Amino acid sequence: MKKEDKTAIIDSITEKLNTYPNFYITDISGLNAGATYQLRKLCFEKDVKLVVLKNTLLKKALEKNNFQEADIYGVLEGPTAVMFSENANTPAKLIKEFHKAGHDKPALKGAYAQECAYIGANILDELVNIKSREELIGDIISLLQSPAKNVISALQGNAGQKIAGIVKTLSERSE
Repeated sequence: MKKEDKTAIIDSITEKLNTYPNFYITDISGLNAGATYQLRKLCFEKDVKLVVLKNTLLKKALEKNNFQEADIYGVLEGPTAVMFSENANTPAKLIKEFHKAGHDKPALKGAYAQECAYIGANILDELVNIKSREELIGDIISLLQSPAKNVISALQGNAGQKIAGIVKTLSERSE
């Protein structure tokens, strides 16, 4: 491969690293053409970018991007495919779904999700349970609304009649 071609690939990977905050390093070797097509189709449907590349080129792109997670460099051995995604848990769910369909690959080597490095295939379940930014915001909003809903439902129920009576009595006494 020519140096210009390598530079172009490194630039392309660097751009993806800047665009997508989460990436999973996997091994898809051994998948036949049909299974690879199914995986690529599933990635396209879930808005996950799947790129097969050489470890040295990925390492150079990570270094060019000032990537500090040294643990990730340790998994750059053997065949490598990288899944880039906006959401931290989408590639993990995709891998799990593909395994349920009867495939043993892609095998997770490591991941960088929500600014943390995860190493090893045994961490897949943890990655599936990571909540996206939107899910976390929804949880916070529902937690904030919960006390207000309790007060409103108390005011509308039997307790509300008692509270309204107490408020009315207190206001009459102050006059």
